[in-house]
Amino acid sequence: MELFLVFVAFLLMLLGIIGSFLPILPGPLTSWVGLLVLHFTKGVELSQTFLITTLCVAVFIYVLDYIIPAIGTKRFGGSRSGMIGTTLGLIVGLLSPIPFGIIIGPFIGALIGEMIHRNDLDKALKAAFGSFIGFIASSFLKFIVAIVFLGFFIVKLSEHNSAWF
Repeated sequence: MELFLVFVAFLLMLLGIIGSFLPILPGPLTSWVGLLVLHFTKGVELSQTFLITTLCVAVFIYVLDYIIPAIGTKRFGGSRSGMIGTTLGLIVGLLSPIPFGIIIGPFIGALIGEMIHRNDLDKALKAAFGSFIGFIASSFLKFIVAIVFLGFFIVKLSEHNSAWF
């Protein structure tokens, strides 16, 4: 049972890292659930303070994930259409076989969204750039937190002090 819980926790940690870039999964929150599952294994000690602190960080990053792209979009004169286009472009970019689709997709999606919203290419390019920068900043922040949580996972697992079977 212990190895199963560790395996599930590790999968959640990996999903958390992937969720840093996919809008479908809440990356750091998923990684935090991995830490919580690890907490229930015998021989791994995670204090309540540690779990509450990491949960607060994960929730804070989750909230920021909605604020940062909006700030980037608004700062560069973007609209809600640009933000929606960024998200749709990310999904298309991830699923398409083109190189750097995860980077190109959000920008092109934001550009298309802004062109639909306003028919001015210069303003749409500027707004698409802002939406893209907000998305990249938010994704990078989520990725860093998910990697730090993975580091905690590895350290706590290495301190395991009971039998696996």
